[in-house]
Amino acid sequence: MPHPRRSEPANAKLTHVRDMHASSRASALLQSRCLSRLLALALGALLPLAFAPFGLWPLAILSVAGLFRLWRDADPREAFALGYLFGLGQFGVGVSWIYVSMHLFGEAIAPVAGLITLAFVALAAAFPAVAGWLAARLSAPNTRTRLFLALPLAWLLLELVRGIFLGGFPWLNLGASQLGSPLAGYGPVLGEYGMTLAVVLSAAALAALTRPWLALPILALVWAGGWLLKPIAWTEPAGPPIGVAIVQGNVQQARKFDPEQYEATLRTYRELTERHRDARLILWPETAVPDLVSQAAPFLIEMQDKARDHGIQIVAGVFDEDRFGHYYNALMTLPVEGGRYHKRHLVAFGEYLPLRVLIEPFKAFIQVPMSDLSSGADEQAPMRLAGYPAGASICYEAALSRKIRTALPEAAFLINASNDAWFGDSLAPHQHLQIAAMRALETGRWMARATNTGISALIDPQGRVTARTPQFEQAVLRGAITPMQGGTPFVRWGEGPLWLLALLGLAALGFRRYMTAERMDR
Repeated sequence: MPHPRRSEPANAKLTHVRDMHASSRASALLQSRCLSRLLALALGALLPLAFAPFGLWPLAILSVAGLFRLWRDADPREAFALGYLFGLGQFGVGVSWIYVSMHLFGEAIAPVAGLITLAFVALAAAFPAVAGWLAARLSAPNTRTRLFLALPLAWLLLELVRGIFLGGFPWLNLGASQLGSPLAGYGPVLGEYGMTLAVVLSAAALAALTRPWLALPILALVWAGGWLLKPIAWTEPAGPPIGVAIVQGNVQQARKFDPEQYEATLRTYRELTERHRDARLILWPETAVPDLVSQAAPFLIEMQDKARDHGIQIVAGVFDEDRFGHYYNALMTLPVEGGRYHKRHLVAFGEYLPLRVLIEPFKAFIQVPMSDLSSGADEQAPMRLAGYPAGASICYEAALSRKIRTALPEAAFLINASNDAWFGDSLAPHQHLQIAAMRALETGRWMARATNTGISALIDPQGRVTARTPQFEQAVLRGAITPMQGGTPFVRWGEGPLWLLALLGLAALGFRRYMTAERMDR
């Protein structure tokens, strides 16, 4: 008996139901993606709370764990979008001080300052985005390979790349947030990026807690390693403590380069220094003397004579000029026998104008008082302070471990001169101090840090701030630093092993993915 044909209305009804179900699924998927992307943005915005001045270090692990959970099932395109939104939150909140610097102190009009800040954040956000895309390309969704290998290695690689790309911006690196946690034990061994690796492995374990048989041992291994390494003293004293006085002149940025305030600025440093002539070493901030050495010669000779009379040594921030007419952001010792240091890594827009031909038309909108400086030589003789070689750095150079390492292991201690007045009352001075503390931990050296408006500090070889000044107050910080000898494993190896691990690990994952695809095609 022939099967009866369905009526046309019944077919239409079935089609309508299928369309409704498809539409419902598409709507649910769209809502799910929107929620995931909003969550990624929120997780990124929470991440800066793990850093100074907040110091909520567990948030670094928790926020990245949340992102890894979102990345776990994502295809490459969605992983890129999620990572980009995470990065917008991370850098949009964490480096919002760029706007403060450009608008309030660079005197850029608000729209220009806003556009520069947005462009910077948009570029920085690309790094976590590419990390997610790369991990998704090299691993299958919802696999152990993605969570425990692809995502941690991709994050590590992109953070390393961000540290060198266009001169490098190693700011808000995950490792720096862990100075107060047991993971700091990895600092002297693998450096800041090794601490980042520990953070992302911990995050991967948290994201995989539905598989506790694998996640919990990895979590325990990572944290036990940090806890066991933390008490180890990798360096030892090379001599008795040295009495130090750090002079914080608190010269406001608005009048720092005002010719009418020049004599008042010199008088501030003269008077504050003379009150602390019992210190063996006196440090002034970056460009404490806002003039060329040749122009400020009478003042510098006066202070040199006083330093000799009292058997002390002054390190002064100045502008220097060589016989070829090149200008440098510099540190010099008084008496001069201790040597000079020329800043090697200049800050774009602050100390030089990149792509000058393109930027020149907009120069009228931004006041850049030091835009024609030259970089110092990569190889410079260490300054000799209080009888010991010292590793010097100026301002942003404290963020570059590869620059700091060049003075080690010869340097007995580190000094950093900075002018964080450019950043006003923002997150930047606190973040900058935390970054400087990372260099002390990595190298196993004391660091004395002198800033114009704060935060000046003394930091011990474990990366702990032992003394600090308040911000926006005239102050002299007294204390002692101990010269150290020996080298940490990080001083010897640097970041090389981590570059190898990230590149070879991801290359192996790529090869494995390729071979799997080849077998499936046969």
